[in-house]
Amino acid sequence: MSTHCRPRLSLQVMMSGVADETDATDAAIAPAAGIEVLHAAHYAPLVRLATLMLGDLHSAEEVVQDAFIRMLAAWDRVRDPSQRARYLQSAVMNGARNRAARRRVAARFVPFRETPPSLIEDGIVAEERHRALVDALRRLPRRQRECLALRFYLDLSEREIARTLGIAEGSVKTHTHRGLRALGALLEEKP
Repeated sequence: MSTHCRPRLSLQVMMSGVADETDATDAAIAPAAGIEVLHAAHYAPLVRLATLMLGDLHSAEEVVQDAFIRMLAAWDRVRDPSQRARYLQSAVMNGARNRAARRRVAARFVPFRETPPSLIEDGIVAEERHRALVDALRRLPRRQRECLALRFYLDLSEREIARTLGIAEGSVKTHTHRGLRALGALLEEKP
């Protein structure tokens, strides 16, 4: 898996649209410091999750940055610090869903042309396996895909997944079980 530089959130960028310069008083310092802590702890896993959902690192980073901006705007409404990470996860999932929906609409009007991978170095087999897994994952129904992504990419518990997606724990178990079964069948279809 390739590594990438993690952009630092600029307080000035994050505060734009949240409060004007006259409102940026000492009250904004605590949220800004809290956002930096959340960013350091959760940015990379959230980008991986969004990349899995969108298949595009650049779009994934944009979705995650938008989630952090929303978190800053909602800082006072999310008073329990333990809920802030969950808020970010939900915001990333919602942002990825919205972006994927916009892509589907756009794809109806633009012919899709998939370019073959030009990998010729070591790692071709691993790349193809990863690609097959991601392609198969994208073919799953939305809830199954989300449950599997949250479980195996963010390593969330069933309870945390249920809270993030706003569904019952039993539904998480069902979607995860069905998703794994369907994913296995889709991967067996591959040559």
